[in-house]
Amino acid sequence: MTRFGPTSQSFISQRSRMHYVDWGNTGAPLLILVHGNRDHCRSWDWTAEALSEKWHVVAPDLRGHGDSAWSPEGRYDFASYTYDLAQLAFELGGEPATIVAHSMGAHIALRYAGIYPDAVSKLIAIEAVGAPGNIDVERISAPMATRFRRWIEEHRGAAGHNARVYASVGEAQERMQAENPRLSDDHASHLTLHGLRRTEDGDYIWKFDNYLRHWPAPDIPQSAVFALWQNIACPTLLMFGKESWPSAMADDLMQYVPHVRRIDIEEAGHWLHHDRFDRFIGDLQAFLDE
Repeated sequence: MTRFGPTSQSFISQRSRMHYVDWGNTGAPLLILVHGNRDHCRSWDWTAEALSEKWHVVAPDLRGHGDSAWSPEGRYDFASYTYDLAQLAFELGGEPATIVAHSMGAHIALRYAGIYPDAVSKLIAIEAVGAPGNIDVERISAPMATRFRRWIEEHRGAAGHNARVYASVGEAQERMQAENPRLSDDHASHLTLHGLRRTEDGDYIWKFDNYLRHWPAPDIPQSAVFALWQNIACPTLLMFGKESWPSAMADDLMQYVPHVRRIDIEEAGHWLHHDRFDRFIGDLQAFLDE
């Protein structure tokens, strides 16, 4: 079968238009690919191409990302993201799905699987880590009033921060490769082209909402998150890059998620599905075929 790439589709969630790409093969089992913070759905193209012969692959742009709508309030929290994922599954017919998700997207998928255990057949969580260093621990351990004050101050300050402007696609690509030097020129070019929006005066900015650079409003307690993880009923694979930042989150996941196993990939960082694609896709397909 000749494939020409995905089609662009949309759905409405909480009165906002969300975008996703659909790789066809609608008679096959549903597989949803969920990207991480400040990324976009076309980051999954290589994975989708490898899986679309056996699966009906769908990849959404999270709210505030890619070609999905920005929140009018500039507010991005796990409750809204999880609602959007549930709404996408509903729009696609409500059949159980296998979910492959990265970073923040992995945490969205983990919560969704804990809320709707029967809706997820298998779950692959890639780099489901916290913030680098002790940032996450310090943020969560602060008194709730302090956390809300920080959020209000940062949110107010974000209103005056303009998105970084690039004079060319090449300049933006250099920025992307500085963030992840393991990216090949071809991969970086593809990710950059799909991640940029051209301004009216001919410059370029990233598609994601600049408010995503700031922490969202205080979340539910960590104990409640662990309780959601304990509800997960499907086989779950955790994948980590050995050269990513250290995080205690991996140990928490191993403790609280049932039916879980872990793979650590050498010579890979936070974006291990780009850094070691052949190794990643081999391990992923083996898990999916079980």
